[in-house]
Amino acid sequence: MKELSRHIAGYLFGFVVFILLIPYGLYQLAQSEWLFQDVVIFKSNVVRLVISILVFIVGAVFGAWSNIFLNKVGKGGPVEAFGIALSPPTKKLVTSGPYCYTRNPMVFGAFMMYLGVSLYLNSIMDVICVTSFLVIMTVFLKFSEEKRLERDFGQEYTEYRKKVPMIFPFIRWL
Repeated sequence: MKELSRHIAGYLFGFVVFILLIPYGLYQLAQSEWLFQDVVIFKSNVVRLVISILVFIVGAVFGAWSNIFLNKVGKGGPVEAFGIALSPPTKKLVTSGPYCYTRNPMVFGAFMMYLGVSLYLNSIMDVICVTSFLVIMTVFLKFSEEKRLERDFGQEYTEYRKKVPMIFPFIRWL
């Protein structure tokens, strides 16, 4: 029962922060944009709508897909930062599903969702913010999360890391 309540707390926390608060913050930033107020990403509302929805859907699919695989295959949850886990940590290294395309499909999914929101809002400040978020997350993942995964899963994770890109499917630079 305790593990179930930790899973629920982790997913509830994730929903509130990543699905409600961050998009709301992007909306607020776009509304108060003063630095790039004359910059328009898309002139056509139809093009903006189609591209933003496609980008958002890719992110939502990766986000949901990775959570399902982490729970079903890894027998744990995604909510952990700085060694504090709200949901139980994974018991098995997940390398299938979205994890065969990127080692961090949730980060990729969140980035794409927030980029989709930013494009929909036609906000260059939001795009800059979301890109900055990705850079910060990449640094965090490299120096914190990857160390924990090496410690927890050893050689299995080291081999996996050599084969699968860190963030973007099919793009290897880290």
